[in-house]
Amino acid sequence: MKAIMFPGQGSQYKGMGKDLFPLFDKETQLANEILGYDIAELCVKDPNRLLGQTAYTQPALYVVNALQYYRQESNDRPDYLLGHSLGEYNALLAAGAFDFETGLRLVQKRGALMAAASGGGMAAILGIGAAAVKEQLLEEGYTDIDVANYNTPTQTVIAGPQQTIDKAVKYFESKGTKAVLLFVSAPFHSRYMQPAADEFSVFLRQFTFSPLTIPVIANATAAVYADHQIAALLSRQIQSSVQWTDTIRVLMGKGVATYEEVGGKVLTKMVNEILEKCTPLETTDTAPIQPVAITTPDVPVAATTAVIPADLSARLGSQAFRDDYGVTYTYVAGAMYGGVASKEMVVRMANAGMIGFLGTGGLSSSVIAANIRYIQSKLAAGKAYGMNLLHQLTDPASEMITVDLFLEHGIKNIEAAGYMQITSSLVYYRLTGLRKDEQGKVVCDHRIIAKVSRPEVAEIFMRPAPEKIINKLLEEKRITAAQAALAGQVPMSHDICVEADSGGHTDRGIAMVLLPAIQRLRSDLQAAYQYTTAIRTGLAGGIGTPQAIACAYLMGADFVLTGSVNQCTVEAATSDTVKDLLQDINVQDTDYAPSGDLFEIGAKVQVLKKGVLFPSRANKLFTLYNQYESLEDIPAKTIAQLEKSCFNKPLAAMWEDIKTHLNSKGEQAEITRAEQHAKNKMALVFRWYFDYSAKLALEGNIDHKVNFQIQTGPALGAFNQWVKGTALENWRNRHVDEIGIRMMEAAAQLLKETLLHINN
Repeated sequence: MKAIMFPGQGSQYKGMGKDLFPLFDKETQLANEILGYDIAELCVKDPNRLLGQTAYTQPALYVVNALQYYRQESNDRPDYLLGHSLGEYNALLAAGAFDFETGLRLVQKRGALMAAASGGGMAAILGIGAAAVKEQLLEEGYTDIDVANYNTPTQTVIAGPQQTIDKAVKYFESKGTKAVLLFVSAPFHSRYMQPAADEFSVFLRQFTFSPLTIPVIANATAAVYADHQIAALLSRQIQSSVQWTDTIRVLMGKGVATYEEVGGKVLTKMVNEILEKCTPLETTDTAPIQPVAITTPDVPVAATTAVIPADLSARLGSQAFRDDYGVTYTYVAGAMYGGVASKEMVVRMANAGMIGFLGTGGLSSSVIAANIRYIQSKLAAGKAYGMNLLHQLTDPASEMITVDLFLEHGIKNIEAAGYMQITSSLVYYRLTGLRKDEQGKVVCDHRIIAKVSRPEVAEIFMRPAPEKIINKLLEEKRITAAQAALAGQVPMSHDICVEADSGGHTDRGIAMVLLPAIQRLRSDLQAAYQYTTAIRTGLAGGIGTPQAIACAYLMGADFVLTGSVNQCTVEAATSDTVKDLLQDINVQDTDYAPSGDLFEIGAKVQVLKKGVLFPSRANKLFTLYNQYESLEDIPAKTIAQLEKSCFNKPLAAMWEDIKTHLNSKGEQAEITRAEQHAKNKMALVFRWYFDYSAKLALEGNIDHKVNFQIQTGPALGAFNQWVKGTALENWRNRHVDEIGIRMMEAAAQLLKETLLHINN
């Protein structure tokens, strides 16, 4: 029996692959496109001395190993495949788990994550066995060092904090044992790689793997891969010891006598020593594994005892929700005004098996259309995505224009926000998607997730469309008679998102009060109308940690919707300056301020308080508005302060700018009304500050940072605390899809442990 082996990091050298690249032009060009640099130049010439850097080493070795294997591949099929660390990816490639391109993308991400890790080192301890190494480390109190590689009976690699590794090397040398520091940037294959393993686990969710055609031995378990273990084992491998000695002993036990190394002799020398000095291991074909644990502040890795099914996080919430939207997780990224919930955010969510909504509020029709075209060009058919639709109380025509745009582009999902009543636009959208299937069942092709913060608003979405609006749309020939007839059989929305206190517009509701009240209302109306498809209730507001998600599902939520946590990610379309401010906030660093669009009635938005003065200045404007009847009534000293702190120009000049803007929009009537009514004029001038402050934040105008209006909630502060000390502490490592999956997995872990605790 024969096994083929692939070497890992450390076996690279300048000039490798020189004779291979001309033979495999297609694979070489594909690698160049994926990596963004010339792979042949890197491997053969290494002009910039990058070959020794982890982020470049790993893709380079993967490519050269693959091409070497392709060249020597013959009909002499091996009985087993294996690889040392990185080499395991080539073993899986040769076994058919994935194609060349997929493997390279995996290795590129793995290399980047491992290169980003820092703060530690590795050393090889030579001449004594692993048991002796561990015993001496323990005796000397080096409990923060792990064994990274069990390479041979006399070669053990250790990893840990650099200062401790340096001390350990001196200790072993003082005892007459040879110890060699390795030139690496981080303590690979140790507990300190857990954040990288967590992030890689999320990344792997994008991929599917094919059944293996040849058995592969896993580094982490020294056992044969089962097909369902591939993703879990690849993420675990980053922070697990490489069980190389036991891997060869297992193959010895299976009767393997021939070991061929692809492209080198490093592994062959280790194998020869193992064959000479070790006995075979008799094992079953596969060994059970646990998925990489996702830690929470309250559940450290060492204390975790529960084992959760790998798919538990994908079973939380409503299966009907997952089926209707075609998603893997009942986790939604809600819209954020001004396109902060960006097209890139929507695409990332869709490709990860979740749904996100584009923040269309404040965007022109042409910009919305361009965003839709981008999203549709990036997503395969069947991927879930949606658009936000904001209630335009004073401009219903623009709301209808937006709906027409959605219908023109085939948008199947919208998030309705800010509604206090059902409008013609909403009914038009909903009813144009009604039809009967072949079995006569009513089908709603147009789905609405209605964000509500009051039971009376939830109720109007749980009832069928108002008859008066239906008749009006029928008269206008916007809907058909058949659609009108079906309208009474379905609610306006099958998905009610209960929004507790949150960033932006908020009624400051309490989740534990609102959700049960609206769930009871849902039950009553479901029974009254006898809908064939049940209404679902989700929860938003305060969803920033796995604990919050776990609580939501324990309360019976069918799905969860996040907002603030997505605002501080790579994909959020706001300035880096804003993200820098947001990544440092805690739960107490937000405040309430007047809403610019509903300034006169005193509606509130929740905004960032830490590091800015917007909340105090906005509340000052609202106080002045209520205290005085006109700008002229306000004391001159106060006006001067406002001009300096808020407006950065005289109010007279401000008013001229406002008139120019209103004229450009064809809103001359608004100017006339303001000039006739001093209170209206004051409101228009003061409202300008709210638009201005939001624009400053989006642009990241650092000179006026104190005036930034950043709508966000304390959920982000809670999230910041949860990820403190991990790679996600820096927003530049935060991606909306990875955040979603991590929180869902950690919530599942918490729920499992809670149930075990109750049972015990």
